[in-house]
Parts: sequence; structure tokens; C-alpha cells
Amino acid sequence: MSYFSEADIRPLVQSAFKEDIGNADVTSEAIFDGTEKSFARIVAKDSGIMCGGPVLKFIYGELDPSISVNVLVSDGMPVKNGDVIAEIDGRTKTILMGERTALNFIQRMSGIATRTNSLVKILDGTNIKILDTRKTAPGLRLIDKYSVKAGGGENHRIGLFDMVLIKDNHIAAAGSITAAVAKVREKWDSLYKIEVETSNLAEVREALECSPDVIMLDNMDKNTMREAVSMINKKSKIELSGNMDEAKLENLKDLDVDYISIGALTHSVKAFDFSMKF
Repeated sequence: MSYFSEADIRPLVQSAFKEDIGNADVTSEAIFDGTEKSFARIVAKDSGIMCGGPVLKFIYGELDPSISVNVLVSDGMPVKNGDVIAEIDGRTKTILMGERTALNFIQRMSGIATRTNSLVKILDGTNIKILDTRKTAPGLRLIDKYSVKAGGGENHRIGLFDMVLIKDNHIAAAGSITAAVAKVREKWDSLYKIEVETSNLAEVREALECSPDVIMLDNMDKNTMREAVSMINKKSKIELSGNMDEAKLENLKDLDVDYISIGALTHSVKAFDFSMKF
């Protein structure tokens, strides 16, 4: 796991075990004595992009290191309905105990990767990159952002700690864009990249005077965005934002901008359907 470590994922998996397994899988404990062995396959019931193979292996490794998990499709690769994406061999009771936890993780991760990939494809032939946001499931941020990368998108800041993003509420509380940027530079100098959110051309003009790394054009109509792009004239990178979807991407992809951020990649993902078959 290069994007996140076992130390990152372990508490998430253990929490999932606690909520699902609790003290025992009372059904499997009644039916099996622990000596039985089974072979199971995880099958895709949708078509899209696979994501979560390393997490799947980790889940079963935490439950029982003797279980063999063979992931057949690498993260970021396409799968179609009916494809076998993994094979699991080992104790019947343990395979069943981990089934729902394993499927819950990979269905969310593959759902995010699949949606991201469908949006990235709309921008083929442009230089615009799809970005995620911090609108992730609590506790699952690294998982969610890893899944965006698997789908061909890029990550915005991970959290509040790795980049400065001056948003509307910062500006309102500080008094102006100029004041907010000045305070940031006084505190951090050039330690962090600075992005400023704008909602109209007057704010774009003020932001430009502050020379931030990125100017966000938030919830503007296309004509205003086009005028803002001309005004910025590559003096800063440009990010578009504001309830972006497939239709908006089709409409905006001719603009000369750098990024389009989409919270829906992670905040309202449609789970990818998988099932386990013995």
C-alpha cells in the first residue's frame, strides 16, 4: 500500500470489524467448527474501474493470516459485469466473517474510482485535471482520495494542514481577500501553496493583486468564468468549482483552466456492486 500505510488502514478495518462482527458471527459460529475450508470468488456485478485490492487483502490478513487472497484485477483497471476480481481460499468461518467488511470497502472505493474515471474521460483532449475535495466520509479520507487517483483524478489538499485555501468565510471574517492573504504570508511566508476562492470579477481582480498560486472561480456562469480566465491571463492557476457534473464539464471543457474540483466524487458516490460466491 504505497498511498496509505497499514498503520493508516488498521484502525478503520478494526472499527469496521467491531461494528459488524462485534463479539462473534453467531450464524457461522453455530454452523461451522472452524476446521472447514472453502474457496470463494468475488464477482463484479457492475462495469467500471476496480479499486480496493490491497485493502481486501489486508482485511483478511487481519482476520486470519492463513487465508489466501488472490486479487486478479489491479486497482485502476477496468472490469465488467461478471468478471471475477478476487479469489479467497481458507477457513469457511473466517471468509464469511469478513465478507461484508471486505465488500463494503471495495464497493465504495470502486464506486469512487468509476465515477471519477467517467468524468476524466469527458475532459480527454484538454489539459484540465479533475480534483477531489474534503467532502469525504469521516475517517475514510485517505481511502476516498486514493480511489479518486485510481480513477484518473488528482487530489486537492488532503486536509487543513497541507495547503492554504482562503474561502468565503475566511474572507468575510478577515475583512477582505487582501487582508486574509497578508495574514497568511505573515504567518507562513511561502511555506504553503495559497489558493483564494472568488465568486465575482471584483474578487478575481483583488485576488490577482495578491498573486496567489491558484484562484478558484466558484459558482460563476460561463461568461463570467471566461472573462475571469482572460483577466487572470495565466498569472495564477485556475480552478473551477460549484456543483460540477457531467453536463457542466461538457459545457466548460473549452475554457483554458487548470482544474475542476468535484465534491460529488466522494460525498455522494454510488457504490459499485460486488458479490461473493462460494
